[in-house]
Amino acid sequence: MIFEGAAQDVMMTDPIADMLTRVRNGLQARHERVQMPASRMKREIARVLKEEGYIRDFQVHAEGHPQGILDVELKYDFREESAIRMLRRVSTPGKRKYVRCKDMPTVLGGSGVAIVSTSQGLLTDRQCRDANVGGEVICYVW
Repeated sequence: MIFEGAAQDVMMTDPIADMLTRVRNGLQARHERVQMPASRMKREIARVLKEEGYIRDFQVHAEGHPQGILDVELKYDFREESAIRMLRRVSTPGKRKYVRCKDMPTVLGGSGVAIVSTSQGLLTDRQCRDANVGGEVICYVW
C-alpha cells in the first residue's frame, strides 16, 4: 500500500537532478508552478534561472519542513510554449565535471546557459568568462 507523501521521505542521492526533473515534468504537464524541498543550492539555481529569464519567480516557504519548500513559478509565452526547452544535468555525484575558465562550455552557440558552481557562488558560463573563474558545471539550460 502506498501512502500519500511516502515518496517525500525517500532519501535522494542527487537532489539537483530531482529539482531539474520536477521542473521538466511541470513544464511537460503545463503546470503553473512546481514545489520541492528547498536547499541553498536549489535556491541559487532558481535565482540564476530567474535572472536569465527561464522562470517567472520563486519563493521559499518554511511551513512544516525544516529546510522549507521551494516554490518555482514556471514561465510560458503567449503561445503557451515554455521558456525552457531543455534542462540537462552535467555534473553528478558519481561523476563530477570541473572546467577551467578557458575551457568553459558554450551552450547552443551562446543561446543557452551553463550554470557553474564557482568559488564566487553559482554563475552562468558568461559570468565565469567575465570573472575569469572556473568551477563545477551543474547543468545546461536552453
